[in-house]
Amino acid sequence: MLGTENVAGTDPLASMRERFTIPEGVTYFDGNSLGLMPRSVGPKVTEVVEKQWAQGLIRSWNDAHWRDLATRTGEKVARLIGAGPGQVVACDSTSVNLFKVLVSAVRLRPGRTRIVTDIDSFPTDLYIINEVAKTHGLIVDAVPAASIPQALDVDVAAVVLTHVDYRTAHIHDMQAYTRACQAAGALMIWDLSHTAGAVPCELDACEVDFAIGCGYKYLNGGPGAPAYLYVAKRHIEQCEQPLTGWFGHRAPFDFDLEYAPAPGIERFFCGTHPVLGLSVLHNALDAFEGVNLQALRAKSTALTRHFMEAAQHRLAAHGFVIASPMDDAQRGSHVSLRHKAGYEIMQALQKRQIIGDFRLPDFMRFGFAPLYNNVDEVEHLVSALEEIMVNREWLVISGEERKAFT
Repeated sequence: MLGTENVAGTDPLASMRERFTIPEGVTYFDGNSLGLMPRSVGPKVTEVVEKQWAQGLIRSWNDAHWRDLATRTGEKVARLIGAGPGQVVACDSTSVNLFKVLVSAVRLRPGRTRIVTDIDSFPTDLYIINEVAKTHGLIVDAVPAASIPQALDVDVAAVVLTHVDYRTAHIHDMQAYTRACQAAGALMIWDLSHTAGAVPCELDACEVDFAIGCGYKYLNGGPGAPAYLYVAKRHIEQCEQPLTGWFGHRAPFDFDLEYAPAPGIERFFCGTHPVLGLSVLHNALDAFEGVNLQALRAKSTALTRHFMEAAQHRLAAHGFVIASPMDDAQRGSHVSLRHKAGYEIMQALQKRQIIGDFRLPDFMRFGFAPLYNNVDEVEHLVSALEEIMVNREWLVISGEERKAFT
């Protein structure tokens, strides 16, 4: 495992690395897909399973405070995305939460006929958007993100846009897009899946309407971790979210036959909370305790810039093309390289215990999680890529069956 000796004197987050479990010999650049496990999670899981569940049983809904776990976890996320209290809850999946907030948005804009989104969005967002449009008799205008302001008019009910592009890491200007959307009378929904935990944002200050995001990337909540959603306080009381499960009821244990939504953000709950997953995410978020978010962003920027500069000087001759913005202000916390043999090269890196990921058609993604990645690892990655190309190691992979998760 590479150390942090050469940056410990200048990196205020160097000690944060000790909060994570890093397998011996592994260099990990996939925090943008699945974050490392914080060391505190293992003991927490043992406590929840062997004490709260095995011994406490049903009593733990009260005694271990399972009932408000989703709300308390949401408040921890809120600090990382610039949201005040009472506007964020952790629940369900990103796709389910997008469905809930998008239906809520179009119901708040009756008579409007269009949803506008980025044609290059992560596909699951497009699937959900298209289904909402189908069930509500609306039209989807999927256009390049830069063309969204020109696509806005009085017929648009909502705009859905990812803050940090999942392939290129391009950051879309949250304030500018939100203002343009609202100037047309529409509601703005942001997907923060590649934002929270690596790229600070200010939902309240930008007067965002809705936002969603996942818990398993830079938030380190584990595979399939619960997601989260944000609804601006000014909208909550008017929202009618479509998945009216009992946990979103005003008084779930009255067992009324008629649905009455909870008065606050809890109306966006649906079914019974997944206590095991929420307990892990709630605990994992403690890895951000005492972390200055501007220092987090500064380290992210420094690591990605270092990698890109090295790629320009040492990898371009081998056919690598940088697909992420060179401007620090426009780049998230991962960097994508493009190469015609991208999949095979990534597999060759894995054989060296260096882990990133691959996205079609030829994007090699390297996530730089500021809490645990460091400059030594960046140097190790670049040197390994050089050696793989010089030694033509990627050719050995070309005949192997492709893996589903890459």
